[in-house]
Amino acid sequence: MDLNEILRAEHRIRPFIRETPLESAAYLNDISGASVYFKLENLQHTGSFKARGALNKLLSLTPEQRERGVVAASSGNHGAAVAFGMRRLGIRGKIFVPEDASPAKISAIRRLDAEVELNGPDCVVTEKYARQFADENCMIYLSPYNDPQVIAGQGTIAVELHRQLEQIDEVFIALGGGGMISGIAVYLKAVLGSVKIIGCSPENSPVMSQSVKAGRILDMESLPTFSDGTAGGVEADAITFPLCQQYVDEFVEVSEKEIIDAFRQFLEHQHLLVEGAAAVPIAAFLKNKSASKDKTAVIILCGANIGLADLKAVL
Repeated sequence: MDLNEILRAEHRIRPFIRETPLESAAYLNDISGASVYFKLENLQHTGSFKARGALNKLLSLTPEQRERGVVAASSGNHGAAVAFGMRRLGIRGKIFVPEDASPAKISAIRRLDAEVELNGPDCVVTEKYARQFADENCMIYLSPYNDPQVIAGQGTIAVELHRQLEQIDEVFIALGGGGMISGIAVYLKAVLGSVKIIGCSPENSPVMSQSVKAGRILDMESLPTFSDGTAGGVEADAITFPLCQQYVDEFVEVSEKEIIDAFRQFLEHQHLLVEGAAAVPIAAFLKNKSASKDKTAVIILCGANIGLADLKAVL
């Protein structure tokens, strides 16, 4: 994974995605003494940054591969992104989701006319089954994070950031499988050098952050979390693991209370809808806000796909 792969992805997917806005976070500026910005990936097509990686992968396929069809495994947002790309490009396929996936995210996939099947109690189990299904049916598997084209697509967020903001000292990014943080970090480290990349995880599911600390990918249980978009395990051969080891400077884990408090504050002050995973980097910033004084910080708001029942519960 390098800068050129991300620049190729930028050229490839630009006609199909939105350049999402960068918005000042005035309420965070006031309490931290920093200049804080939100990157609004919650306004991306399908309500998530995942459209970038999915489209880059689909657009990289040969005509023969497109004809064979595609398979994806997802807790929700990646599935919707793949379904969106399939519909735009006229590619057939199937989406597998964990049995505990958000009903709102499953509905979003089905609204895009994709075939959906529930399988497995955890995203790692679902991913393993989906890979097997793809192999048995000679279809192309689209990983949510364990794929260089997907990572490069997510890295186009950083291309936009570099256009939108002259100085960036630190970036707070939700961390699940590591596709988004890897792509952003590879690009920004190449063009800015000294930028600090901060991976943000819920305490109830910190698989990647704990794996990096342990020096190996851990097989650990994840507890229920409001940040369903970052929940679950990491594939044993994930190419994001060495990228996180190399490029992520700091890992912050936040409690469920801290995530929900950050979510409520954001709604109150910014008047925009986000999902639980997007509140994780906000909570991480708030947890260590004194360290950001006099710096320019960017918080990536990864998505907006929250169900009405979950929204009602946290409010």
